[in-house]
Amino acid sequence: MQRAATNHKTRKWGLRTTIVAFAWSLLVGGETFAQSPSTFNQDFRLWAPVFITAKLPSSFLAHLEVQPRFADLDEEGHIDQLILRPAFGYQLTENLSIWQGYAWVGNYNQRHTPPQSPFFEESRIYQQILYSHKFESFKIVSRTRLEERWIEHVDGTAVRFRTMLRGQYPLPMAPEWALVASEEIFIHLNTVGARGPAAGFDQNRFFIGINRTFSKYFNMDVGYQNQLLNSRSIPNLANQLNHMILFQVFINL
Repeated sequence: MQRAATNHKTRKWGLRTTIVAFAWSLLVGGETFAQSPSTFNQDFRLWAPVFITAKLPSSFLAHLEVQPRFADLDEEGHIDQLILRPAFGYQLTENLSIWQGYAWVGNYNQRHTPPQSPFFEESRIYQQILYSHKFESFKIVSRTRLEERWIEHVDGTAVRFRTMLRGQYPLPMAPEWALVASEEIFIHLNTVGARGPAAGFDQNRFFIGINRTFSKYFNMDVGYQNQLLNSRSIPNLANQLNHMILFQVFINL
């Protein structure tokens, strides 16, 4: 009986934490949106990442992401970014793991004036804490990441903080299907040169969709993601709003 009461309190705490985090992130994004309603550019995009995670001996983990991203789908459409992101992790507890990773980012078809090329590269290293917990049927995942970024044509190291919260609730009548929502906030911690990122709010991503579990090794999400971006052309204001189809595949080995 005492255990049941403890589980009930834990479940209530988890739900309250999830609600507060989502409300806070929506408030931050909504406030930024309200500041600049007339300055928005909008685009329709497709992201199709594949995530592969493998368990290694002695509680070590390996991870690889391949993320092709396409832009301007309402016009001619073209690849916008390709991200390759390997990482190694360590499972501290059943619910908590730490990670060290690297990312290569190729940016294509960017609107630059000569002599700058429409293609430029970025390299990153990042440190990450990943926490997941299941409250009976409801599952939450919290990911906190710190990135050090080296961007072509930009002098210096850009440092960015990002935190993501994801909730997943399986449908009682079909538990292999689940409703999914996630929110991720990005904050630049420093200003890097005249052409680099400026300190402050960078972007907010909100996703809502469905998840289909095929086996313990394979599942996927499909849904809508809203990306709100800050541009240095208008300091401290978000002026890019991307509407995208997000189709992501998870492979667990």
